Amino acid sequence: MPRWSLAALALMATSSPLAAQTAPKPKLIVAIAVDQLSSDVFSEYRPRFTGGFKRLSGGVVFPRGHQGHAATETCPGHSTILTGSRPARTGIIANDWQDPGLPRKAKNGKTSYEIYCAEQPQGGATDFMASSAGYVVSPHFLKVPTLGDRMKAVDPRTRVVAVSQKDRAAVMMGGHKTDLALWFDGKSYVSFAGATPKLAALPTINTAIAAEIGKAFTPKLPAICAGYSREVKLDDKVSVGLLKTRKAGDARGWLASPRSDAATLRIALAAMNEMKLGKGDATDVLAISFSAADYVGHATGTEGPEMCAQIMGLDAVLGELLSALDKAKIPYAVSLTADHGGHDIPERNRIQALPKAERVDKMLSAMAVGMMVQKKHGLSNAALLGRAPFGDMYVSPDVPADKRQAVLDDAVSLYRAHPQVEAVFTKAELNAAPAPKAPVDEWSLIDRAKASFDPERSGDFLVLLKPYVTPIPDASMGYFATHGSPWGYDRRVPILFWWPGVAGFEQPNAVETVDILPSWASLIGLSIPKGEIDGRCLDLVAGTSSNCAAE
Repeated sequence: MPRWSLAALALMATSSPLAAQTAPKPKLIVAIAVDQLSSDVFSEYRPRFTGGFKRLSGGVVFPRGHQGHAATETCPGHSTILTGSRPARTGIIANDWQDPGLPRKAKNGKTSYEIYCAEQPQGGATDFMASSAGYVVSPHFLKVPTLGDRMKAVDPRTRVVAVSQKDRAAVMMGGHKTDLALWFDGKSYVSFAGATPKLAALPTINTAIAAEIGKAFTPKLPAICAGYSREVKLDDKVSVGLLKTRKAGDARGWLASPRSDAATLRIALAAMNEMKLGKGDATDVLAISFSAADYVGHATGTEGPEMCAQIMGLDAVLGELLSALDKAKIPYAVSLTADHGGHDIPERNRIQALPKAERVDKMLSAMAVGMMVQKKHGLSNAALLGRAPFGDMYVSPDVPADKRQAVLDDAVSLYRAHPQVEAVFTKAELNAAPAPKAPVDEWSLIDRAKASFDPERSGDFLVLLKPYVTPIPDASMGYFATHGSPWGYDRRVPILFWWPGVAGFEQPNAVETVDILPSWASLIGLSIPKGEIDGRCLDLVAGTSSNCAAE
């Protein structure tokens, strides 16, 4: 090619819109998590968005983000988003786990060893599952700093606010040094024990919430969702697939609606305005986790009119958020992702081209398998500890030392022999396994398990169910679908970045939620020592420039 042609091409490249793009310098970082927003659901509704989701989808989009680990639950997932670290490093291996060294009395009078991910252990306290009054909310178990913690360490003038319907979501995104953390405790939005939230609008908002919950409400189905309406029976008494009137006083029904997301937004915007976030000398952080989609997913699945109405309602809520940020006239940037994905109820899956979908066998519970092992070895107490038919399992501290290995071997053999179990990994196997390496979408099962493994907290063995096995045996528990598996439908989540004037582009390669923190750090000039996190900086600038420093 002639030299003049090369020169002309070079000139065109340097003068193109893509080459001229620069990274933003936000004074306010808005980090959003949408609880149970899988990449599958995001992609399904993406062409229909007209509000905030549509605007954010015009930014930098990573549609194949991943929560790389196997324990795809709320607490582990939220712990990755603003720490840059997988659960193996954050220490948040699940929503709850067992600690045989910390016995306490449960509500039923029996000994409990359960630990809640966002609690401060108290001597003699009841187990956390009794109610939120049974534990003290705290970031105590989070082993690493969040983005806000790191920013405050460099500049104490940074303000950090975290708001969610769930305490664990607010705690894991806010971190150890939040200026304000708020969540819904079943009646109103509250903060840490002993803290007095300096938010003048909070009493008024809580009063409005109480009034909403106190009235019956009949939701209207958006026209775009009409095609999803079809009753699906779970048993003779329970069905989903048709929007139903929420009874007066039904707080859980209120949580499973766009109304609770709207309340979370009202509180977040009140905090932004009253605390003048983004208008001080330092960059501030506003972390918002919207939880309603998760409550809807558990109660009705992901492919019915209930989820359609929820996602379209959240689209409007996000639009309101972005409009408020525009009106604030501050340099801001937004990220959005999810703590995990989710999957539909097996009853609907079976009539919609997935005949292999099924519910878990009750005999896979830790209690059922533990009783078989207990009987074989003549034990007087339970042989196993565990809350679900999958995940971390622990040999009970009541098992005599000389029988512990035999009990472990027998329990592992029983689980491995069950047709619904895909794999069982022992603590010894996970200890010996190397840390997983990219690309995250090609990790093996033991790689995914390793990303969730903390030798101080993880079980004596880990049970992973086969794909499309819903780990809820029947409709008696009050919720019918869940997540927590190592499979793609639970691991894949969208990751989006947006700011005013962004030159949007789509990057379809697999990335991780742990990449969000180092990407934010690159935009604000925050240095993070190599080796302290698991994530990498994502290039958010279209063209030849990059926000990521050369490695």
